[in-house]
Amino acid sequence: MEELSDVTLYNSVYNGDDTMSSYEEIISAALALPPGSRAMLAEHLLESLDAEDQARIDALWAEEAERRDKEIEDGVVTPIPGEEVMNRLRARYKR
Repeated sequence: MEELSDVTLYNSVYNGDDTMSSYEEIISAALALPPGSRAMLAEHLLESLDAEDQARIDALWAEEAERRDKEIEDGVVTPIPGEEVMNRLRARYKR
């Protein structure tokens, strides 16, 4: 399948070109998919938006997770159960 440029894709979707269905038809078709297929489609679309930076971002988060895990193992910090954190936040921001 021939890959379309961004301009060609935009023009096809928004100008009613016969090359591609209208935006509304694409959305309707996507929403008609089973939940699992929609999730896979969403994942592919999101990956396409930031594929270049995502590997770097993932690496930075992995480093941060390792750093935090080491702090816990070394006794530098004491973990707080998630439920307790959420209760504190709810109490703090209760209006």
